[in-house]
Amino acid sequence: MRYLTPRKRAEGHGAARSGTAHHIAMTVSGWALVFLVPAFIFVLARTIGGPLADVRATFANPCVAILTALFLFVGLRHFAKGIQSTFEDYTHGFTREALIMLANAVAWLLIAAGFYALLKLAL
Repeated sequence: MRYLTPRKRAEGHGAARSGTAHHIAMTVSGWALVFLVPAFIFVLARTIGGPLADVRATFANPCVAILTALFLFVGLRHFAKGIQSTFEDYTHGFTREALIMLANAVAWLLIAAGFYALLKLAL
């Protein structure tokens, strides 16, 4: 029989064995969004209402395109991890797993659609 102390069982692992990594990912993405959201809103505000040629020229700039891609990726992954926490807290069994998979699928589909739109706009 193996004997594990409570500390050894808990060291580096939460009840689901991923709570610490999830918390760190949410914290890092949250801090990244603190800087990405205002920068993206500034760029977006400058392009709203302008002619299509100016919008294309703005998003053809590599810095703006990278900023937009980072905003899409980090923001939607943050959404998926945040909604996963909600589903883990308030649902059980197969429903929990199905909702988590659905949230991840929606996030990845929106990321892919956003990247496609960005490429079509920038090129």
